[in-house]
Amino acid sequence: MDLVTLADIRAAADRIRPAVVRTPLLPCAFQRFQHSPLWLKPENLQPIGAFKLRGAHNALARLDADARRRGVVAYSSGNHAQAVAYAAAKEGITAHIVMPEATPAVKIENTRSYGAEVVLVESAAQRESAAYEIVAERGAVLIPPFDHPDVIAGQGTIGLEIVEDDPHVDVVLVPVSGGGLASGIATAIAALSPRTKVIGVEPELAADAREGLRAGTPADWPLELRNRTIADGLRSQPSELTFAHLRASLHDIVTVAEDEIREAMAVLARSARLVAEPSGAVPVAAALFHAAELPPGRTVAVVSGGNVDPALLADVLAVRG
Repeated sequence: MDLVTLADIRAAADRIRPAVVRTPLLPCAFQRFQHSPLWLKPENLQPIGAFKLRGAHNALARLDADARRRGVVAYSSGNHAQAVAYAAAKEGITAHIVMPEATPAVKIENTRSYGAEVVLVESAAQRESAAYEIVAERGAVLIPPFDHPDVIAGQGTIGLEIVEDDPHVDVVLVPVSGGGLASGIATAIAALSPRTKVIGVEPELAADAREGLRAGTPADWPLELRNRTIADGLRSQPSELTFAHLRASLHDIVTVAEDEIREAMAVLARSARLVAEPSGAVPVAAALFHAAELPPGRTVAVVSGGNVDPALLADVLAVRG
């Protein structure tokens, strides 16, 4: 299997530079642990509120004229949907997005606001098959959320930026779900700074990637188990392609509890003035509550997204007020 290379990620960085925000590294003032210095990489500041814009834009930018004419299709619980819709609008490409009915309303509304045709399905299990039906009917091009080298390369540009901004970084904490983000970042950092350890972070209730990596073969958790976590963006499982990248470059995976995710969201909002969705807060939860499981040194936590349901955020802040 051909894995994404540093050259692919550098090419993606050149391709997407005009379309994405080069997010800074923000020093933390809320170090409630005596572990190591901590910085945040706030991908929630992207135009669509999440890192997914990088991979989506890179994939769409590589389409030829015929593919652009036929349009694109994506399936997603939210952030990839918004990213493809936004990037397609910028490129003048028609987009059809398949989303589960249970997706937070803010993500559905945002996706529609970018001009995409949103197709709602009853459950997450129906997303992919519905997307392929549209592909067959319209001859459109499928842009998967993580299982594509162009998507992985686009997400890997975050790793380039981290090392450029902090060449002495020791640890990078990144959420893991389907694995595209972790695959890209780990690939970039392994090539640029081999001494730096990239640690994946998963919810305890959706820890299939950790189980699979420790066993050396993918683990299959039923969707109903993965759906228990509040982190709705971390309910997917790695593909064969992303699992191969994770095995090659990811140092380890730690897991966090649901209450820890909520607490991390509250800490980010109150102390860092950053709104993070549950999936985006899991790396900070690891830094706050699992320092003993992490390597020592200068640490960067990737805040992957901020598209949180307002009612959930209000509840999190009220409980921890």
